[in-house]
Amino acid sequence: MRTLSRLFFLLFLANSILVSAQKSAIYTHELQDFNKAVALYKAKQFASAQLIFENVKAQTTSEEVQSDCAYYVANCAIRTNQSNADVLMERFVKDYPTSTKRNQAYIEVAQYYFEQSNYPQALEWFDKVDENHLNASEQEKYNFQKGYSFFSSKKKKEATTYLNKVVNSKEYGSQAKYYLGFIAYEGDDYKEATKYFDAVSGEEKYKEKLSYYQADMNFKLGSFQKAIDLGNKAMAKSNALEKSELNKIIGESYFNLKKYDLAIPFLVAYNGKKGKWNNTDFYQLGYAYYEQKDYENAIAQFNKIIDGNDFVSQNAYYHLGESYLDSGKKPQALNAFKNASEMNFNTQLQEDAALNYAKLSYEIGNSYQTVPVVLKAFLDKYPSNTNNPEIEKLLIDSYISSKNYKEALVLLERNKSAANKLVYQKVLFYNGLEVFNNANFQEASRLFEKTIAENKDATITARALFWKAETEFTLDDYKAALADFKAFLLLPGAKTTTEFKNCNYNIAYSYFKLKEYEQAGNYFQNQIDAVPEDKVRWNDSYLRLADCRFVTSKYWPAMEAYAKVVELKSIDADYAAFQRAICFGFVAKNDKKIAALQDFLTQYGKSEYRDDALFELGNTYVTENKPELALTTYDRLIAEFNSGSFTSKAILRQGLIYYNSDKDALALAKFKKLAADFPKTPEALEAVSTARLIYVDSGKVDEYATWVRTLDFVTVSNVELDNDTYEAAEKQLQQNNTKQAIAGFSSYINSFPGGIHTLNANFYLAQSYFSEGSETKATTNYEYVIAQPRSEFTEQSLARLAQIYLKNNASDKAIPVLIRLESEADFPQNKTFAQANLMKSYYDKTNYQDAVIYAEKVLLNPKTDENVKNDAQIISARADMQTGNETKARAAYAKLSSTAKGELAAEALYYDAYFKNKDAKFELSNVAIQKLAKNYSSYRYFGAKGLVLMAQNFYGLKDSYQATYILDNVIQNFTDYPEIVTEAKTNLSTIKTEEAKTNSSIIPKGGN
Repeated sequence: MRTLSRLFFLLFLANSILVSAQKSAIYTHELQDFNKAVALYKAKQFASAQLIFENVKAQTTSEEVQSDCAYYVANCAIRTNQSNADVLMERFVKDYPTSTKRNQAYIEVAQYYFEQSNYPQALEWFDKVDENHLNASEQEKYNFQKGYSFFSSKKKKEATTYLNKVVNSKEYGSQAKYYLGFIAYEGDDYKEATKYFDAVSGEEKYKEKLSYYQADMNFKLGSFQKAIDLGNKAMAKSNALEKSELNKIIGESYFNLKKYDLAIPFLVAYNGKKGKWNNTDFYQLGYAYYEQKDYENAIAQFNKIIDGNDFVSQNAYYHLGESYLDSGKKPQALNAFKNASEMNFNTQLQEDAALNYAKLSYEIGNSYQTVPVVLKAFLDKYPSNTNNPEIEKLLIDSYISSKNYKEALVLLERNKSAANKLVYQKVLFYNGLEVFNNANFQEASRLFEKTIAENKDATITARALFWKAETEFTLDDYKAALADFKAFLLLPGAKTTTEFKNCNYNIAYSYFKLKEYEQAGNYFQNQIDAVPEDKVRWNDSYLRLADCRFVTSKYWPAMEAYAKVVELKSIDADYAAFQRAICFGFVAKNDKKIAALQDFLTQYGKSEYRDDALFELGNTYVTENKPELALTTYDRLIAEFNSGSFTSKAILRQGLIYYNSDKDALALAKFKKLAADFPKTPEALEAVSTARLIYVDSGKVDEYATWVRTLDFVTVSNVELDNDTYEAAEKQLQQNNTKQAIAGFSSYINSFPGGIHTLNANFYLAQSYFSEGSETKATTNYEYVIAQPRSEFTEQSLARLAQIYLKNNASDKAIPVLIRLESEADFPQNKTFAQANLMKSYYDKTNYQDAVIYAEKVLLNPKTDENVKNDAQIISARADMQTGNETKARAAYAKLSSTAKGELAAEALYYDAYFKNKDAKFELSNVAIQKLAKNYSSYRYFGAKGLVLMAQNFYGLKDSYQATYILDNVIQNFTDYPEIVTEAKTNLSTIKTEEAKTNSSIIPKGGN
């Protein structure tokens, strides 16, 4: 048994040794591979090492080896940035909770991420570390690295906790102090920062950085010279960003030491935060230039401060205003002072700015508010300002210089102090003139009467009386006008007025209108003798003198005066020549009359008196018993003027010549033609009457009766009743019994619709309605008259009917009437009236082409009134703008600017500025706009448009501040003109978007 047992034991031992040997061989092989992988890991060949570790882990049965392999596999995955590296590490910790490498794994992963500067990841793994298992050396390294990771992650409180743990460490102490100093520096705890920085200042590696921080700290502590010294020391060894900041530190330090000349180069070298300056940066450099009296550069910096609303901005705008003022740029200064005066961060600065704003408004005008309002606002807001006596004087003067008379009167009537009495009278007078020029004559008369009643200034009183007389004359009250013109001459202040030299002329015309021609002629002679240099009135006075002598049958003096007008070659030379020829007839010199008329027809081929001359020449030939020449002359008249006012008369004269020469057949032919072509006219009635004599004399009464029944305007029976009814109505008209005349003419027309006097009755009924203000009722009768063949009433009916249609805004009806009036008018003023109103009507209907055609006709007419010419210029200009013909519009506005007044002058000035802006002449454009602001501030529409244009000019001149400030004010102050506000908003948005590219303080609409 023992032997057997021993044998069994030996066999078991042998097998055990064999198995053990086999296991040992396997283990030795695994260890060899494991060690090889560790060697690769240490050589940083992480990918190769990871493969072997994974293989060993898969083959080994040793939990220890498996644990180590899992540890290394996770580490390799981390170092090769594998996406599942953190999972592998977490799995290692979970699968091998008792591994001695667990804490080491956390440390190594954290340190790996730390070395890669991935501080957030490092902190995740540092937080997993169990500090209690770290030795002293490991503890220091852990605290420093975790503290620095917190520092780099901007978690300064946590960083301070860990860095303070190693502040006395031999290895990490200096670094900890540096970073603790930096944390204190960024927290503006400069005392603490200085303590730490001083502690490491002796170490070479910190010197370069510390100079920068110490310079900044000293600057912030107010040690400006020390900041300058340290900044200069740090400059050479700093990077570009630090150099920019050092330039700011040094420049601002010099600025605070008031060494502005030394500050400038450093402030200029500063690049701003992220390449952009803020408002303080612009202000400091601008103020440094300002203190050096370099105003252009100061302006260039100040005006980059846009949308500022703080203490710095108010100071900048104030000094910008002073810089502009010292540079002679007063419009720009006005805007800057206005801006500064609207901020209350520094109340003394605000008051000074308001004072400058008020003074400049008076001096150059103000488009935002009227000058009186600005001055009054200053006095109300600062009643104790020492400059108020000066401002009060400017306020008084501004009432006149601003020409804003209406608002001035409102202010003056609230304060009727003795000191304001004189200016009140002046403003009343100038307001009266303005209202007169705007054709509001009733209101003008009221204002002139009030001016006279004030009677504080003899000259103003005299002028007011003169213009009161002018108003009365315009309103057809000639007696009152004459009395006031004469009273004007007797006033003590009259001789010093500009109106005095023309008073004889005005008195002469008053007499002329009253038909007191003898007196009128005498005063026209006085005007000729007194003021020969006024050529326009001199020529007209000669003409009217001649007319007066003619009317009073003083034909030789009349001829002398007419001859003078012809000699002067005035625009009325043709009329004078014609009238002179007529005078020869009245002094029994028909041979000279004929010669003068023939000369007239040769010399004045296009005269509007040509038909008159032909008719008079024919009549004179009849008088001189030269019937053939008379007939030829009448034929010539009829051929040239087939629908003229003398055509029917000429045909009648021809018929009478034939009748008186016993050529009855020829006479009847003329009379019948007249009755057919010009029915119901007085000439037609006379023709029928004379034809009746021919028929009666020849015994052909039946033929007469047959013919006359074809005429609807002749009734053989009831003729006497017809005549009596008409004459009764006409008598009431002659006695100025308008209502009775209306009743009479209406009764006649109803009783005799085709009567002899139907044409006359309709015309006089229309005139009666018109005179009493029943213009609508007059329309039907005027329409009847113009529908008949040409008569003596046609022209006046056309004119009246056009007036009625125009007054009622019925341009569609007015236009055809005006076209006829232009074509058929004998009186020049009616032709001019037609052309002027066709021009306006076509413009109102947006028919710009025809509007321009008629505007040119008006302008070419030498007899057109100056105001009508202005209307023509403005319509021509506006129409050209509407049709895109700006070249022509430019010329029209240029002509208008020399003669226009009031709103037209404001419009012309605006477009002068507009075209200068188009030519990129921005400064000249602004000069025109400033003139608009000073002289025409009451016309707010063009003032607002001018401001938008001024903003565009300033932006063209690279002055962003002025541009944006003006546009902001337009948006706030001109909401009653929405289209202008919209344009201003569009321009403002564009400018701010552009400026935001270089200025960090500007945020465009919609920005953050």
